[in-house]
Amino acid sequence: MAIDWTATSRGAAAGVVAAGVWAAQMPLDKRVFDNDYDDVELLGKAIVGERHLWYPAGLAAHLASGALFGAAFALAGQRVTLPLPPWARGPLAALTENFATWPLAFLSDRYHPQRDDLPELFGDRRALAQSTWRHLVFGVVFGELERRLNPPEEDLPPTYEAYASPNGHGSIEHAAAAGAAGEA
Repeated sequence: MAIDWTATSRGAAAGVVAAGVWAAQMPLDKRVFDNDYDDVELLGKAIVGERHLWYPAGLAAHLASGALFGAAFALAGQRVTLPLPPWARGPLAALTENFATWPLAFLSDRYHPQRDDLPELFGDRRALAQSTWRHLVFGVVFGELERRLNPPEEDLPPTYEAYASPNGHGSIEHAAAAGAAGEA
């Protein structure tokens, strides 16, 4: 099976948009969950340490991560069909990724180069709830965008053969086929 690069690119674009929504809503969820955990900060401070540099670096890494997730999701969708309604596939994939990777917070707490400037995550239930919320937001936005950009085969309108030409007089192929049927 050949890779559909257009669908893969659309999945990546949906991932970038969803990651942008995630980053945009983080200041609000930090207040709601009363927790300073910030994914952009975590990524940015792993790349560079200074404030005026870590934010753009972290945001770029966060958006790139969304693009990779979206491309991988689109590629997997070309090979595997889950017995789920299309609206549930994005949130399920994002939440699965959240719970599969959350144990890596232990490594971040121990080995992140700027760990003294970051809140500890592993064992913090509010941080886990916050991460779960962020992945759910990402999954809903991503899933809907990806579904609309790459509709499943069953959602595509049926193709049909036109029996009229652009000049309004019909298709010569149709007329020829009708004439051949009348001769038989």
